[in-house]
Amino acid sequence: MIAVAALSLMAAGVAESSAQIRFGVMGGATFSKMSKEVIKGENMTQFHAGGTVQLRLPLGFSLQPSLIYNVKGSRFGLIDDPVTPTGNLTVGYLELPVSVQWGPDLLLFRPFLDVTPYVGYGLNNKITVAGIDAVKNSWSESGINRWEYGLGVGIGLEVWKFQVIGRYNWNFGSLMNFRSDLEEGVGTALKNTVERGKFGGFTLTAAFLF
Repeated sequence: MIAVAALSLMAAGVAESSAQIRFGVMGGATFSKMSKEVIKGENMTQFHAGGTVQLRLPLGFSLQPSLIYNVKGSRFGLIDDPVTPTGNLTVGYLELPVSVQWGPDLLLFRPFLDVTPYVGYGLNNKITVAGIDAVKNSWSESGINRWEYGLGVGIGLEVWKFQVIGRYNWNFGSLMNFRSDLEEGVGTALKNTVERGKFGGFTLTAAFLF
């Protein structure tokens, strides 16, 4: 429904020739952790950066797809040690978020509400577990899904060519693919810990629009 509404608004804006297209660069901080299904997940701060295109539409709407590199991570505890986090996981995704925004143009600034569905593909990962050799960029050994998808909801402020957005993001897909042929080591330790966990967390993004 969101996508249909956004496409309808885009068509209307182009038809009325009142749409304005601006390109930009963006980046910021990613605060994430694995969800409550994990034995003990703790926040990890990473980053995201990339490019964006803003299409300003009538009635205060705008559509803003972006292509970013987004690193998500979490500290976690193992089943036999639920008190102290004993592992770290980071995954870098090539992510395509499509921000649907609405807010009044108040001349000097524009506050807006933001709804952003997204999809991503894993480019790299690193898992460290106490007492086990670290694994880097091995999707088969770790059992991590490369694909992710989810939804972000937040608020933003645009002043001249600058934009700031604070957004909470939910991942809907499972982090692990639960293959049964994982070798003993990091993969099985992570599988037993994560259960059906998924990444979630907050992003703070700044953009400059040309």
